[in-house]
Amino acid sequence: MQTYMVGGAVRDALLGLPVRDRDWVVVGATPARMIAAGFLPVGRDFPVFLHPKTREEYALARTERKSGRGYHGFQFHTAPDVTLQEDLARRDLTINAIAQDDEGRLIDPYGGQADLQARRLRHVTEAFREDPVRILRVARFAARFSEFTLAPETLALMQAMVQDGEVDALVPERVWQELARGLMEPTPSRMFELLRQCGALARLLPEVNRLWGVPQRAEYHPEVDTGVHLMMVLDMSARLEAPLEVRFACLTHDLGKGTTPADVLPRHIGHEERSARLLQGVCDRLRVPTDCRELADVVAREHGNIHRSETLAPAAVVRLLERCDALRKPQRFAQALQACECDARGRLGFQEQPYPQRDRLLQALQAARAVATATIAQAAQARGLTGPEVGRQIHHARVRAVAEALQDAPAATQSSNASAA
Repeated sequence: MQTYMVGGAVRDALLGLPVRDRDWVVVGATPARMIAAGFLPVGRDFPVFLHPKTREEYALARTERKSGRGYHGFQFHTAPDVTLQEDLARRDLTINAIAQDDEGRLIDPYGGQADLQARRLRHVTEAFREDPVRILRVARFAARFSEFTLAPETLALMQAMVQDGEVDALVPERVWQELARGLMEPTPSRMFELLRQCGALARLLPEVNRLWGVPQRAEYHPEVDTGVHLMMVLDMSARLEAPLEVRFACLTHDLGKGTTPADVLPRHIGHEERSARLLQGVCDRLRVPTDCRELADVVAREHGNIHRSETLAPAAVVRLLERCDALRKPQRFAQALQACECDARGRLGFQEQPYPQRDRLLQALQAARAVATATIAQAAQARGLTGPEVGRQIHHARVRAVAEALQDAPAATQSSNASAA
């Protein structure tokens, strides 16, 4: 029985990156022998075990054969005579198909070290085409390693897989899992650009794919193309280290621009409501988690008003806070403001510009939330007011508090540009 460290741990060590999780493959063993050695079986589809002390995953060397469409259409074979090279052959990229033995020697039958040096993403064997999840994984690695290029033969293989309908068989949960991980990489734009290049984006997220080639008014968007703007917004969200909820909201905030009638372009009046409607379809189809869905809806509907907020009267600011449910969910509103900052700064020439709307609206929110609503309600009820009348009294008190708070607040300086971001 021989044990090898494989995959990302070996790759990252060779790149000089921190090694977080280590995976192991075991050659020459059986499930019974692993259990007898104290390993805990956890694999559902094929034999995977947890080390009795480190709790790291150890998988028996295996081969796999395609038996149907999609991610689940595989038959796995494990046996003591399966070799390390056979196990590595089923992996996605050469840079992930390098093994290391217990003496530190590298086993690299598919040229992974050369591809690391060349900064190249290249598939291992033709077995790549059997698993459509690998298209998403390669795109995610492109977002992680922005200096790596995709081998032309790998791109051609991915395009063929899309044309063969393999992507259409992916289960929504796995698509969301990979998209979410890609959004959290350092350069998320590369994931979507690569998916678009191979044709997968049109199948998985047609609402996003149709944004390329859609013009915007150059005085607000010097980059003009809506798809280019979207990629800049995503990369700004990574630069600002935004959480997943914010990055997903950035991805979907402008979906409605893809359905703007051609005769009114490059104007996009009403795109916010169209974005919100399209967003619901995306979230239903991919089974997007509720927290991501709800924030994205707020940003899709209100990002234009948030950009223009310095021109709003105090009463309109309070109505904006109420529509965003900011009084009950201030943390989510702060995330919405971060998404809007990414939107405003994700434009050519605006990357280093401040976004004063964020601080100003947070100040307004703080003032509105500081209003003693219980005291106002008691006083109103003592005067015989009930129901909606009490609510109006509270609303007016919040307007007064916001007006006072914003009286000395500095006005935003980029309203005319940010309003159409």
